[in-house]
Amino acid sequence: MAPQGSRAPLEFGGPLGAAALMLLLPATMVHLLLVARSGPARLLGPPPYLPGLEALWSPRALLLWLTWLGLQAALYLLPARKVAEGQELKDKSTLRYPINGFQALVLTALLVTLGVLAGLPLEELAEMLLPLAFVATLTAFIFSLLLYLKALLAPTSALAPGGNSGNPIYDFILGRELNPRIGSFDFKYFCELRPGLIGWVLINLALLMKEAELRGSPSLAMWLVNGFQLLYVGDALWQEEAILTTMDITHDGFGFMLAFGDLAWVPFTYSLQAQFLLYHPQPLGWPMASVICLINAVGFYIFRGANTQKNTFRKNPSDPRVADLETIPTATGRQLLVSGWWGMVRHPNYLGDLIMALAWSLPCGTSHLLPYFYLLYFTALLVHREDRDERQCLQKYGLAWRDYCRRVPYRIVPYIY
Repeated sequence: MAPQGSRAPLEFGGPLGAAALMLLLPATMVHLLLVARSGPARLLGPPPYLPGLEALWSPRALLLWLTWLGLQAALYLLPARKVAEGQELKDKSTLRYPINGFQALVLTALLVTLGVLAGLPLEELAEMLLPLAFVATLTAFIFSLLLYLKALLAPTSALAPGGNSGNPIYDFILGRELNPRIGSFDFKYFCELRPGLIGWVLINLALLMKEAELRGSPSLAMWLVNGFQLLYVGDALWQEEAILTTMDITHDGFGFMLAFGDLAWVPFTYSLQAQFLLYHPQPLGWPMASVICLINAVGFYIFRGANTQKNTFRKNPSDPRVADLETIPTATGRQLLVSGWWGMVRHPNYLGDLIMALAWSLPCGTSHLLPYFYLLYFTALLVHREDRDERQCLQKYGLAWRDYCRRVPYRIVPYIY
């Protein structure tokens, strides 16, 4: 018997809203790629031209993309420094995950370095972003279709709470199966941090090298953007085990929304500041650069401190680093932190994320809105995530969550929101 649709509330306004996003997000990505290299670089203006199929489709781009995915899959399968267990599933089982993302980043860096020394023209990627983004989107669509078909054969216990609505379009986009795997290869976990995040810093590096080719050396602004975002990606991969407790892994199905986001949106949209700087160089002196570095450091300090505190408490509430923090008991047996970072606002990690997003945009100056798209988009994304987190925590913890909200009234930004 086919599993019945879940009663979880539908996101994005239901099937129509989710379908609109499936069209809007790829179109937005292409728009950003086009306007970043145009003269006016207007975020809200029309693109300089509408690309035809000849500008989007490239067999060479497809070969490069599939090679990249194959390389990252091979690095995923290498022996890991640690194998971690995920959270308990509906059937009381747990899955095991290799913790070797940072190892994959280092090995990728070594291979790229050897390739560049041997004459690999990495800077040519700067001219191939549009066809690469197109094949990444096409790959995500085909991959999502295969995942949906695979989920039709999955037991009810393997389905995600939110992607089992009974509506094929909605479930295709949100993802039916929680942890689609073939053997020990976990597709969602692999895509979450590997091809997209590492691809993001590789694109940034290619843009830096292209700027050096055009102007003799990379600008200070380009160095800052590359450095800030490499720090962010390196930290995410070093702390890879922490994603096993995130909503993406524990709650969300793996469908088009996550597949497109991981494989296409992240590398080709998050590199927007570096794309902008290649075509619109900005003067930046050391005094302003120092201020921007300080802003990024503050954001990273809050982001990493809050996440480390949360992860340490989840692993071992008796750890000396968190044992003295004030907590609220819940009916589930868990405790809610109500002091430290989590007593300042309810989502301090989001606050750190937003401060870093501002620091990544500031090297691009203030003459254009375009490089601030990431900050605007990420604000909307985190407010949506925060609202979803609030609803799910209220459902899970009940009165304890209401007490926590009373004691910590601000959600992301102290005294503002």
